[in-house]
Amino acid sequence: MKGERKTAPVIRFKGFSDAWEQRELMSVFEFPVSTNSLSRSQLNYDNGEIKSVHYGDILVNYDSILEIAKDRIPFITNGVIDKYKPNLLENGDLIFADAAEDETVGKAVEVDGKINEYIVAGLHTIVARPRRKMAKFFWGYYINSSIYHNQLLRLMQGTKVASISKSNLQKTCIAYPDNFAEQQKLGNFFKQLDDTIALHQRKLEALKLMKKGFLQQIFPKKGEKVPRLRFADFPDEWEQCIVSDFTDKTYGGGTPKTNIPEYWTGEIPWIQSSDLIKDDFFNVAPKKHITEDAIRNSSTKLVPSNSITVVTRVGVGKLAFMPFEYATSQDFLSLSNLKVSLIFGVYSLYNMLQKELNNIQGTSIKGITKSDLLEKSITIPVEVEEQKKIGFLFKQLDDIILFHKNKLNQFQALKKAYLQNMFI
Repeated sequence: MKGERKTAPVIRFKGFSDAWEQRELMSVFEFPVSTNSLSRSQLNYDNGEIKSVHYGDILVNYDSILEIAKDRIPFITNGVIDKYKPNLLENGDLIFADAAEDETVGKAVEVDGKINEYIVAGLHTIVARPRRKMAKFFWGYYINSSIYHNQLLRLMQGTKVASISKSNLQKTCIAYPDNFAEQQKLGNFFKQLDDTIALHQRKLEALKLMKKGFLQQIFPKKGEKVPRLRFADFPDEWEQCIVSDFTDKTYGGGTPKTNIPEYWTGEIPWIQSSDLIKDDFFNVAPKKHITEDAIRNSSTKLVPSNSITVVTRVGVGKLAFMPFEYATSQDFLSLSNLKVSLIFGVYSLYNMLQKELNNIQGTSIKGITKSDLLEKSITIPVEVEEQKKIGFLFKQLDDIILFHKNKLNQFQALKKAYLQNMFI
């Protein structure tokens, strides 16, 4: 029957077939503790006897499970244990953030790993405690799934800051398997998935830091002609030049008239700033294509393949290597017929632009003029072989970064799909 609520999830572990329990939250959880209203200024990360979970950390810094031994929880400055003892948290408690500036209101964490610590819940939180023993991790993931969270959207109150009341939260509907073993399998499954996601996130951040360090070490500092880290057998000083020395030909861009649909039915890629992904120089996927007539009747130009294109206005500083012919909007300057190793040229320009971005001036749109960009100082190795080795090193590093980024996205999409299909 249309609108009838499911009694079991779409995907289920083998060996479990009983219908899930469906109850109001308040019949499964009690709300035995009071929360404090301490602001950030009354908390610190240095010392204290009592820790306080702040709603801002629930919304931004914590995942579904609050791991007491790992997650950073602030102390109450000058907190007195006796004052807070009646309201100490326990493992398995759910701490809801009851206010936010967006639809994340109601995000919660499940407390886990508490041993002897004194911990309380702080400003804009609601604490729910299971009335009977439940498998750990199940509720932390269930409560944060869209299956549950979507019903909170219609209960939110407020405009600039949205909130949900304890009474409304208590009346929300929850569904769960009564079988402890099924709860356990679900909780452990999502925890393992989260741990895998966290592993890829850590690898990704470590690789990004490695790349940043290599950029600082392999390219000379301003005013210097020798890098601090270098491939063997290249003793010569680097050569000081300007960006215009890189290239025999430059191209600007433009936008064909959008009120002439025929211009936008061709096969020539026409890129705009939004087509370029920050820090991804080799995977431009043009969304729009134009005709030769569009090029003839506008200020855009057909740029040869194997060029480097740089965003000079909206999204200034983004750049990409283009292995195919293309045209651009007016927000680009393209460098063609390059006099340096192509891949090295990409990273050399990127490194220079990162240093220069803070000096770019503008009014409503920050940008850099064509002449200013071409006059920027840049230092390059004299030997092309050294240029190639440097370019190859950074390209390999970026390929590994992209691999972990894609893996991370895949696992996050997988988690989203499982949350949608393994709960009701």
